[in-house]
Parts: sequence; structure tokens; C-alpha cells
Amino acid sequence: MNASTAVAHVDALVFDAYGTLFDVHSVTQMADSLAPGYGAALAQLWRAKQLEYTWLSSLMTSGDFARPDFWKVTGEALDFALDALSIDLAVTDRERLRSAYETLAPFPDAASALASVKPRPCWILSNGTLAMLEPLVARSGLAAHLAGVLSVDTAGIYKPSPRVYQVAEDTLQIPRARVGFVSSNGWDAAGARAFGFTTFWINRSGAPVERHGPPPDRIISTLAELPALLGAGR
Repeated sequence: MNASTAVAHVDALVFDAYGTLFDVHSVTQMADSLAPGYGAALAQLWRAKQLEYTWLSSLMTSGDFARPDFWKVTGEALDFALDALSIDLAVTDRERLRSAYETLAPFPDAASALASVKPRPCWILSNGTLAMLEPLVARSGLAAHLAGVLSVDTAGIYKPSPRVYQVAEDTLQIPRARVGFVSSNGWDAAGARAFGFTTFWINRSGAPVERHGPPPDRIISTLAELPALLGAGR
């Protein structure tokens, strides 16, 4: 069997939030209403800079530079994207757009996928702050399917630092190879696989596998395909 079809035996599942369970590009419609004709470009550049800033701030953190949390990073990335695209938004509209991260739409197959992997406990492990994640989960209707939500803030650094994945292992108290880690971000799947988790990469766009780290254990195109890849769990 290949990486797309082989059954994996895991006791718990840990999901990335942004881009995996929640569609970060669901902000595009609001972005286009505030900056007509620029919605898609703004959403894409904003997301790219948001991720870039998490990696850079993790590398830069020192006694003289405090790592900004994800809410601040999200605002800084938005400011860059607006400036790069020469979009002039009122402060209130800018805050409306950043606050859209608190109401992101879940992917249509998220709830059913989470329900289908029971009785394994499902957790979120995200770059987001708990203040961002907990209301988002509650509004989405996914809370009923989740055992809990974990933030990188506990580790004081962003993914893909192994210190972040260690938070999940410490919380679950399950050997890392028996933890299934699910992410749509190839770099996140690589980081989790390097740590020792069994990884499921949701490759919705048909992107190539990242080269900088170990490949994911399983590759699927939607969350709906996940339950079929899970063997016996606890």
C-alpha cells in the first residue's frame, strides 16, 4: 500500500486549525467587499505573510525581542498585505477584516470527519491564541467533537518547532507514534513527522510534497478520506 491508502493505527488525533479544519480563505468575500477587485489577492498575501511572520518571529525571539502572539502577527501581516497592494482601509474596516479570523468557516467535511473517527479523542494544536481559538470552535459547532484545544503559546514558539508538538504529547500522554497529526500545511506535516507523530497531510491543492523534511505518512485530498485510513485505536 502507498502513503495514500495504508491504514494507520493511532490512539488519538491532533488537528491543525487554520487551513485544516477552518478555511482561512473564507475571509475573501469580506476582503473583496472592503477592497473590490482585490479580495483574493489580499487574502492570499495576508495568509502568506502571516505564516512567514510566525517563522521569523520564532527565530528572532530573544531577551530583547518578545515573540508576538498570533493575534498580533495576524494584524501585522494584514497591514503588510494592505500596503503591498496599495489598499487604503479605514481603521474600523481593517479591524473587521482581522476579526474575521474569529468567525472562519469550517470546511464542509470537518464535523463529519471528526464524528467518524470516534472514539479516539480529537484535539486542536494551533498557532492561534486560546482567545482566538475557543470562540471560533464554539461558533463553528465543532466543539462537541473535540476533547480540547491547545495553543503554541504554551511552548512560547510557533510551529514547526518540536517544542510545540511536545505540548500535544505531554497533554495526551500517548506515545508520539500513536498520535495521528492532521494538517493541510505541508510544512506543518513535515514538522510533526520529524517529531515522530503519524502524519496525515490534507493536500487539497495537489501540491508537491515538501522537500525540507520527512514526507507525511499518509496523503489525502479531503478530511472526509481520513476515517478510512484509521485502523484499530484505543
